[in-house]
Amino acid sequence: MLNYMNIIFLETYKIIFLLVPVLVAIAMIVWLDRRIWAFVQKRRGPNVVGPFGLLQSLADALKYLFKEIIIPSTSNKIIFILAPIITMTLALISWAVIPFSETYVLADINVGILYLFAVSSLGVYGIIMGGWASNSKYPFLGAIRSAAQMVSYEVSIGVIIINVLLCVGSLNLSDIVIAQKNVWFVIPLFPMFVIFFISALAETNRPPFDLPEAEAELVAGYQTEYSGMMYAMFWLGEYANILLMCAMGSILFLGGWLSPINIYPFTVIPGAIWLIFKILFLFILFALVKATVPRYRYDQLMKLGWKIFLPLSLLWVVFTSSYLVYFNKLPII
Repeated sequence: MLNYMNIIFLETYKIIFLLVPVLVAIAMIVWLDRRIWAFVQKRRGPNVVGPFGLLQSLADALKYLFKEIIIPSTSNKIIFILAPIITMTLALISWAVIPFSETYVLADINVGILYLFAVSSLGVYGIIMGGWASNSKYPFLGAIRSAAQMVSYEVSIGVIIINVLLCVGSLNLSDIVIAQKNVWFVIPLFPMFVIFFISALAETNRPPFDLPEAEAELVAGYQTEYSGMMYAMFWLGEYANILLMCAMGSILFLGGWLSPINIYPFTVIPGAIWLIFKILFLFILFALVKATVPRYRYDQLMKLGWKIFLPLSLLWVVFTSSYLVYFNKLPII
């Protein structure tokens, strides 16, 4: 019995040790997001609350925490409350299989990439539930848009991942990182990296693909009727998903925790630090896109996903598999 309690305590400690840094990172990237937009637009950005405005995210969190939660009288109250909880929970549990180094990963399962794909696919349910339960036309239209958008671009991301799996021969995320010891997959699969990055923007409803939240058309999309901490939970889930996509991009294409230069002193820097730097690099690209690229129309968004990205990614699967077979470089499983 004592041994069983020790296991529970250890696993709980590992979960907290993972989730607390992720939540702190979300607060920091919200600040970084704003600072990058301000830099591009020649503004100051957050610079009052705390040094360099670093405590602005904490101030916003406290504001949401003490704001009144208003539930529309005509809404389906149970589903209305569950929607942001599901969105945030699914975004956080995805981090369980992300390997930060060779030794530190919460759940080193052999089908880690399938787990990520399955959990991220479920995330759309929270958005659909929030839009439908609000019983209002603007949230409902935003939820429908988000569902169509996420489904469209998840297909492309799934096909892109197949390219990586063909080169590795394993669904384990640690094996994918180790397979890039000689060359990162961003070099041979660069077109797939570009499509993955753009698809990740659409998957996380980031500009220029933020059609579910288009304020000129839908007020605030599926979040229109939400307030207080329930509204903040949607944002927590969205930014956790953005960080997750950056982590996936780093692991699939940028060598995960591997050092970019195999010489001293780069080799002694902990792998987790390299992974954090790569996630940060991809997030900065996310923020720069938001600050510089105008919003797409919805028909352009769907055309890009179904008529351009999907055929290109399928064609690259054929090219990759043909190359591996012809040169006898298929991985041994």
